[in-house]
Amino acid sequence: MIRVVVADDQQLIRAGFRSLLSAEDDIEVVGEAATGTDVIEVVRRERPDVVLMDIRMPDGDGLWATEQIATIPDLAETRIVVVTTFEVDEYVARAIRAGASGFLVKDTEPVELIRAVRVVASGDALLSPGVTKRLLERFARGSQVAVDASILSAITEREREVLALVGQGLTNAEIGIKLFLSPLTAKTHVSRIMSKLMARDRVQLVVIAYETGLVSLGRAV
Repeated sequence: MIRVVVADDQQLIRAGFRSLLSAEDDIEVVGEAATGTDVIEVVRRERPDVVLMDIRMPDGDGLWATEQIATIPDLAETRIVVVTTFEVDEYVARAIRAGASGFLVKDTEPVELIRAVRVVASGDALLSPGVTKRLLERFARGSQVAVDASILSAITEREREVLALVGQGLTNAEIGIKLFLSPLTAKTHVSRIMSKLMARDRVQLVVIAYETGLVSLGRAV
């Protein structure tokens, strides 16, 4: 059973999400919150698999709450999907930096919201195609926060190749084709890289690839 917490300052939105998700046999809504501070308390108490996080909330917004949750060791397995009416590049970039595993807009089709919960709960990351493209372009143009490239010394040359392709947005199957690997082998490489670089998920690997300079606009190093 996938345990979900819904955080939004609008009761109608929370009720809608609860009704939608609770209708699924494999999803259970275990808590709700209307403020940034409250969602941290609820998540600490319930330890959900997934948090659906609004950005604009009082008493600490969703980006702040996401950042706080991501730094709590006991909540390392909790994944956050930011759900907002504002598909703004700056919000997307800040959400990913804060530790979010996905970003969706509120007019997303119900089936896509349910899919997002399942995908993120399984350990993968999720962004809508348009958001993913702009996010990659944003980091390709350069980041205001540099990451010491020496962290890449923790991974092998083959893993660097895989990380570069992850940074370009390729799937495991596409990475396999590029490097003449099976999709399962590519997935194993990605998992090892996440472990070595202490990345929460695939989106964090994209950020690392760009911020270390492994991937730059239009090319891989």
